[in-house]
Amino acid sequence: MAAEYRIEDYAAQWRDDFARLNIDWLQRYFVVEAIDNEVLHDPETHILGHGGHILFAVGSNDRAIGTVALKHEGGGVYELTKMAVGPGHQGAGIGRALMMAALETYRRLKGRELFLESSSKLTPALILYESVGFVHKQAPRPGSHYQRADVYMVWEPGDTP
Repeated sequence: MAAEYRIEDYAAQWRDDFARLNIDWLQRYFVVEAIDNEVLHDPETHILGHGGHILFAVGSNDRAIGTVALKHEGGGVYELTKMAVGPGHQGAGIGRALMMAALETYRRLKGRELFLESSSKLTPALILYESVGFVHKQAPRPGSHYQRADVYMVWEPGDTP
């Protein structure tokens, strides 16, 4: 049975879910770094307040089951960040739906560069990123905020969705 969900823009009712979903995977694979705590517990300042966007996959019970953010770095440069799907909902295409919605938002914003930082430990995420046109670059990214990041990718859409 396919999961029932919809993609929604940020609303305050899902603020705690933004932190919960991301802290879950961070604690499972790494540690929650200081920069994570700052962004996750005050997304209005660190993401939305600088022209960024947060999207949610919202289940039929109106609870967020996945999320992704576009953090505006200035000058049309965005970081795809804080992507997470709850453990009970992984493998149902929710991550791909969030990714496609994030790319559509980025296009609508007329961004000039979209990048992400990740870890080689997160193989399913890397496969998703590659499948939509993210290309590996020299890691770590200059000015990286994350100790766990050993993957740096830039979106080069070409013929990808």
